[in-house]
Amino acid sequence: MTDSNPSVDLVDASVPLAAGSATHAVRHQRHKVVAATQGSYEALFETELSGSPLVERLLVADAIARSAGSDALHAHYRARLDALAPLSPAQQAAADGAAPEALGQDPRLQAVLRFARTLTDHPVEGDREALLKLPAAGLSTPEVVALAQLIAFVAYQVRVVAGLRALAELGGDSAAPAADEDPAPFVHPANLPPPGEPLRINGYTSETLGWKAWLPTLDLTQASPEQVRVLDSSHPKARSSDYYLLLVLQPRILQERATVFNAIMYAPGGLSRAERELASAVVSRVNGCVYCASVHAQRFEQLARRNDVIAQVFEEPETAGTTARERAIVRLAIALTRDPAGFGVTQLQAVRAAGLTNLEILDTLHAVAIFAWANRLMLNLGQPVYS
Repeated sequence: MTDSNPSVDLVDASVPLAAGSATHAVRHQRHKVVAATQGSYEALFETELSGSPLVERLLVADAIARSAGSDALHAHYRARLDALAPLSPAQQAAADGAAPEALGQDPRLQAVLRFARTLTDHPVEGDREALLKLPAAGLSTPEVVALAQLIAFVAYQVRVVAGLRALAELGGDSAAPAADEDPAPFVHPANLPPPGEPLRINGYTSETLGWKAWLPTLDLTQASPEQVRVLDSSHPKARSSDYYLLLVLQPRILQERATVFNAIMYAPGGLSRAERELASAVVSRVNGCVYCASVHAQRFEQLARRNDVIAQVFEEPETAGTTARERAIVRLAIALTRDPAGFGVTQLQAVRAAGLTNLEILDTLHAVAIFAWANRLMLNLGQPVYS
């Protein structure tokens, strides 16, 4: 069981990572990610958060950790729930693993847990109809934002813990020789639009899309100084973005989340920027997030000056990759996205054989995990808009 004290670094405790171990050392090279991941946890589970009661938030986190097969996180969230006892009969039933359908005596909790289950298992199914059941059950828009961030964060947290556990088992930094394997199908550049011109394959695209929220966003004329500060530190276009104007209804959570994202995607050294974008595009394709896939396909093209592997990802991610290194990154991204409970050292052997260092592997794991978070927000709070 992990320590239920919120001041303890929950990821380190859940792996567990002992101070001074090699994996602890490499994780803490990305100290901004470490700090903002813990900061996100503390923001989402602070008692005074405007929105859902703490017990409701802990029930959601516990249900996600249980469903995802993360024993350590399940133990942590259950310990925090037990500390809040006594629970209502419906809350106790939920803590004991009852399905949302069995909680008819508490329709709000039933709606919240049903939404959490959908976003955990099949995020693309968390559509407008699913979202609007939450206001109908009595949740305010800030409460819905807090819930969506919490669900997405725990999806991220589960994958960070699973990835770090596998990395700790993998051990040292020496790479084995690349194994012989059949090459992935090669898409000749002559059969593709040149980089910079949109790809359109299987409903995915590299063209620029907009995004429209399904819930009321912040009116900037009513913004608090804190909300304005968080908007301006999150993204250069945040003041005109539905995405940020919705998430800033919970400003502290958005601030921590933006810090995590930027530290993962833009930190110097380690995995190349283009490869981080490739991993992000793969996760988005697997999760069915057309908007995120478009953004990160574009960024890969801009950085790598080619679009062949993106075409392969859009066509069939399972066989995508123009080199052994790309194929290893793609397969890691698919495995951790689809089955964090089954993710282990076996799923890291190909990236090690392809020559990735522990820091590069960590950066790959982080890129995959942050898009478990990003996709769930983009898919479940609004929709892409085509020009």
